[in-house]
Amino acid sequence: MSNFLLIHGSCHGAWCWRDLIPALRARGHQARAIDLPSHGSDGTPLADVTLDMYAEAILKAMTGPTILVGHSMAGFPISRAAELDPTNIRRLVYVCAYAPRNGMTLADMRRDAPYQPLMKAVIKAPDGISFGIDPTMAPDVFYHDCPPETVSYAQTRLGQQPIKPQETAIEIGANYAAVPKSYIRCDQDRTIPPEYQRTMTENWPAEDVHAMNCSHSPFFADPIRLAGLLHMIAGDN
Repeated sequence: MSNFLLIHGSCHGAWCWRDLIPALRARGHQARAIDLPSHGSDGTPLADVTLDMYAEAILKAMTGPTILVGHSMAGFPISRAAELDPTNIRRLVYVCAYAPRNGMTLADMRRDAPYQPLMKAVIKAPDGISFGIDPTMAPDVFYHDCPPETVSYAQTRLGQQPIKPQETAIEIGANYAAVPKSYIRCDQDRTIPPEYQRTMTENWPAEDVHAMNCSHSPFFADPIRLAGLLHMIAGDN
């Protein structure tokens, strides 16, 4: 069985994997999640956070051969972690995530998408260091097909997202290229357009691209199905 390390996206924390972790463990896998710097219970000041700090936190949290699962924004830090040290990374799995292009920032890629569904919900902090999500809009952009209890659980836990890591051009090369990769597209996504998820993976082998008919939060909308896909992907290694 496999060892999964789950990495959250913008404004989220390890808490968002609440329902997926037991579903993976029920299939015999090891599964853990971490709070990236400044997220969840991590007290790193927002102004100090960098993309490499994210990547280094991921590498530090790994225990032996690991499948890294990155949601949304976390596509960038898991990719950078693979470039810095691919030794124990068995596979990168992008869950409706940004699959980066060398030299681009996450913000560049967001702007490259055909439309910007998330921006209506973004509230930039007055100091320009971070942004948050309008709580009244979070259900629509993140959780429109999730159970009401789950939406309430998530809304109270959303935090601020440091901007600097998303405005940092990623450097990825041979190390990153050598790591196996899979992508799980979400076809009802209202945060990263599904069309753009197709664009990001248009040159990937067909067997490495999967789809779920759900929102941007498959770990809440359909954790059993997501666990099944991850189980199948792990079997490819």
